[in-house]
Amino acid sequence: MTIKQATFAVSSPNWRKCPQDGRPEFAFIGRSNVGKSSLINMLTGVKGLAKTSGRPGKTQLINHFLINNEWYLVDLPGYGYARTSKSTREQFSQMIRDYFLHREELVNTYVLIDSRIPPQRIDLEFIEFLGVNGVPLTLVFTKTDKEKQREVMGNIKRMKQELSQMWEELPPMLLTSSLTGYGREALLDQIDTIHQSLQS
Repeated sequence: MTIKQATFAVSSPNWRKCPQDGRPEFAFIGRSNVGKSSLINMLTGVKGLAKTSGRPGKTQLINHFLINNEWYLVDLPGYGYARTSKSTREQFSQMIRDYFLHREELVNTYVLIDSRIPPQRIDLEFIEFLGVNGVPLTLVFTKTDKEKQREVMGNIKRMKQELSQMWEELPPMLLTSSLTGYGREALLDQIDTIHQSLQS
């Protein structure tokens, strides 16, 4: 897939306020500071499309970006950021849950995982939530250029072992680097395959 156009469409406080034009949605989500905005910018080739910040928890709304006038890339708030109030965390959590449980336009979710660190309980719990509720997903390991490959592959292996305790068949997994562009084509190819299947 070639991304010829990527533009910001709308920010929404909840799933009911999201676009109603029926275009398919590919959602991106991950633990706070996992590199989501950088990955989105790398993927679309538009620097600054998604706002990057050194401060975790920057994304607080459901952000829709229209791609090639055909589908939406959805940037969701990160989960697990402790330095917000409890009420704010609960509000974000409810927003995210409702989106995944009710948004019919959603066709796949990309759960971003920091490849530099061992599996985190909060990631495992979120992946389980999606699986239990039948939400299609792909795991995207980020920042694969930041550590030695032995460490990266070891963390991915541990993630597979953890998931094998809950899943009979593991979800698809992709490795990426926003810095080098590694994994971009594989991710876009998967989106394209899913998008094409919707039209056949």
